[in-house]
Amino acid sequence: MVAMSMLTKEVLRRNPDFNAGRPTEYTNYLIISVGTGSAKQAEKYTAPQCAKWGLFQWLYNGGFTPIIDIFSHASSDMVDIHAAVLFQALHCEKNYLRIQDDTLIGNTSSVDIATKENMESLIGIGQDLLKKPVARVNIDTGVYEPCSGEGTNAEALAHFAKKLSDERKLRKRNLDSY
Repeated sequence: MVAMSMLTKEVLRRNPDFNAGRPTEYTNYLIISVGTGSAKQAEKYTAPQCAKWGLFQWLYNGGFTPIIDIFSHASSDMVDIHAAVLFQALHCEKNYLRIQDDTLIGNTSSVDIATKENMESLIGIGQDLLKKPVARVNIDTGVYEPCSGEGTNAEALAHFAKKLSDERKLRKRNLDSY
């Protein structure tokens, strides 16, 4: 979302290095968003548990920091949903590729455990994620659902790479013609 906002801002400022078209022409944008993964479905915290917590349990509980986890996940979820709604409304959802695993469990769901074992687990998860079908967040449930007929994440990345390569060749050809 930050990247899209920055692009729009530069277009509105009429920066010549950016598309002179309307800033809402998202059909011209290709967005690849790679998430860090989450334990959304692990149910780390339940409402009955949280209802009994005092200030210190919200700050630190069982090796985790619930208040930070909750705000971080809420922010990430809102970005996912906002981008999905925007691209769906503009009928260019295939220009937005979000690669995210929301089924992580244990140490793999933590962003600050850099042990060799955890890094190897994350590499394996990433490789498996490339083999999974392209998925989009269901804006009603917040859950990622596979998109039939759109191939795997690896195929979608290759498709984006080809589009970008073709665009670069076209621009280079146009520059060379001057």
